[in-house]
Amino acid sequence: MALPSGTGDEVSTFARRALGPRPWKTLASPWSWGQDGQMDSDDGPRDSDQALILDGIRALHDRMDELEHLMAPGERPSPRVVPAWKRPTQGEARWQAALAVGVAVALQYALPGRLVLLHPTWLLPTLEGLLLIVLVMANPRRINIESRVIRLLGLTLAALLSLANAWSVAALVVGLVQGTQGGSPGALLITGGAIWLTNVIVFGLWYWEFDRGGPVARAHADRMYPDFLFAQMATPQLAAPDWEPAFGDYLYLSFTNAAAFSPTDVLPLSRWAKMGMTAQASVSIVTVALVVARAVNILK
Repeated sequence: MALPSGTGDEVSTFARRALGPRPWKTLASPWSWGQDGQMDSDDGPRDSDQALILDGIRALHDRMDELEHLMAPGERPSPRVVPAWKRPTQGEARWQAALAVGVAVALQYALPGRLVLLHPTWLLPTLEGLLLIVLVMANPRRINIESRVIRLLGLTLAALLSLANAWSVAALVVGLVQGTQGGSPGALLITGGAIWLTNVIVFGLWYWEFDRGGPVARAHADRMYPDFLFAQMATPQLAAPDWEPAFGDYLYLSFTNAAAFSPTDVLPLSRWAKMGMTAQASVSIVTVALVVARAVNILK
């Protein structure tokens, strides 16, 4: 019979229930135990096998009593707590994503006209800003309202930001290769830095929008398997029970991937996550390499 695992109380109780009264005190046999705990020789022939069994049972009882006394109340294991990212929650705050998208929109206003997709240059950033205002009004505090319209508006905003920044990256790279861009090293570094930072925000937004179905699906715990493995998921004992990934975590993921050109402490699990991080690292390498090389070349 196998003993159960658990606390000292559980094991001791199980042992006592299974074994019943102390067998060396109540077991009927041709011989008996004396007051000194030893078997009297005149009570019958000594059976060595039975004596060994009774000694083992008595040692087991003594060991259970010792473990029960050693197990202090404060040291007993606490009930298992389900992490927040595995159960329904009230949803993450809106302000992180809204602030990051606002920064990306503002950076597009600062780009030179030759790197902008639509003219006048303020048209596309203004449209993105209007979409952001609508989304904030729909979910001003918590992102927990499930709506196809809101979901479509959010993806449209991410697509517009991506399209505008992709055009800026392509125009900048072509201009650097052809020698038509980069007359001043300072202006070139500022423009390249703005495009690179926008790229970080855009990819962080996509990771945030699609991991486990998006922020609303994560709040409702609709999907079990994550697309990105954060450190708090791998080691839940080092994280607070109410921790769940928010936009700031995905922005950090995007930044480290763009800066290191590879995953750091957050691992992509699904294929789309791996391909997305590969595309981001490729864009980052090309942008940084060409901008820095051109800036160093034209330094006086």
